[in-house]
Amino acid sequence: MIYYHNNKPFIEGVSIEEIARSHVTPFYIYSQNKIEDTFKKLKRTLNAEIFYAVKANSNQAIIKLMATLGAGADVVSVGELERAIVAGVNPKKIIFEGIGKTNKDISFAISKNIRLINVESIDELQRINSIAFEQNKIIDIGIRLNPNIDGHTIDKISTGKKTDKFGIDTEKLADIFQVLETTKNVNLIGISCHVGSQLFNINVFSEIFKKMKKNAQLFIDKGHSIKHVDLGGGLGVTYQQNEKVLKLELVKSEMDKCFENVAYQLSFEPGRYLVANAGILVTSIITIKDNGGINFLITDAGMHSLIRPALYRAHHDLEAVDKSNNELIAYTVAGPICESSDIFDKDISLPKQKVGNLLIIKDTGAYGKVMASNYNSRGLPAEILVRNNAFSQIHKPLNSQELISQDTIPEWLD
Repeated sequence: MIYYHNNKPFIEGVSIEEIARSHVTPFYIYSQNKIEDTFKKLKRTLNAEIFYAVKANSNQAIIKLMATLGAGADVVSVGELERAIVAGVNPKKIIFEGIGKTNKDISFAISKNIRLINVESIDELQRINSIAFEQNKIIDIGIRLNPNIDGHTIDKISTGKKTDKFGIDTEKLADIFQVLETTKNVNLIGISCHVGSQLFNINVFSEIFKKMKKNAQLFIDKGHSIKHVDLGGGLGVTYQQNEKVLKLELVKSEMDKCFENVAYQLSFEPGRYLVANAGILVTSIITIKDNGGINFLITDAGMHSLIRPALYRAHHDLEAVDKSNNELIAYTVAGPICESSDIFDKDISLPKQKVGNLLIIKDTGAYGKVMASNYNSRGLPAEILVRNNAFSQIHKPLNSQELISQDTIPEWLD
């Protein structure tokens, strides 16, 4: 996504250094053309409905862009549901997921006439039915199943094993059928699953497809009109040049073999796949120091700006904007947060750097700004969208005074 002209880095037709002259680091940059190209390739190859998983990057501009491309929205909270509606997503293209829906959340979703609510527990199914009864409505629902499939990913992003908290255990289908017989204010129209993020193994996709087809047939045999089968997200994203790449054509091949001549629509709910490789985080070096023979570059971005390396030990490629010095040095790049885990990379070979230089942390379009915090009372990063030769700030964070003003000191402390 980054290319160089006269040794200067550009995203599309915009100089990264030009953006840095008008915006305080750290900040995220997203390429609109990259997002559009990725979406179109995914849609063209899989030929299925696409519901953008808003949790990956919930900026209004990104949601709006997805809607203009024809995507629906997959939301996991009322906040995300409100964001999707405000961004212009047709409510009939919004799916409400999430294992922690309160009665208030459910009531709000019903009032907005969204496509469907995906149910994640028998208790939730009963509560949805009761609330719909109180509102004198019959609403469309889906059942999110836990197919007990190991996605061969890291534990912290696994969602489809029996021991994970998500979905309804497929061994409890008999209980679901029994409850559905007594819930008259819900209309079951679909089933879904999601077994985790960063799926690359084609055999895992094959197993998902076979189990979901089998489960769909079980519901159909019980007299339920299944119109939609959502096959989840989790499509693998490459974060390093030497990593394997998910071949969408193989995923499509497994789909075609499994779902030949079925009467229901197929859909996916990708998030990371659509935006991860379309974003970068730009940060400045604020100090350079040597501790115990380790050359530290301390940056103004940290785990408050991008938590994935600290939380998941996730790797993001990193490069220096200034490559003019021929001397290479092994640096450890660390943030300013008072936590030892606030490290972006260790022993990375970069041209010799100086204070004030810019660094680029790559592939941060997903689970970057959306998971950022004000820890240590530091500000959130801005977000900037680039399209061709233009760029626009799409998120302006609160300054320190605005953050402090959100606190209230009670009278008895005066």
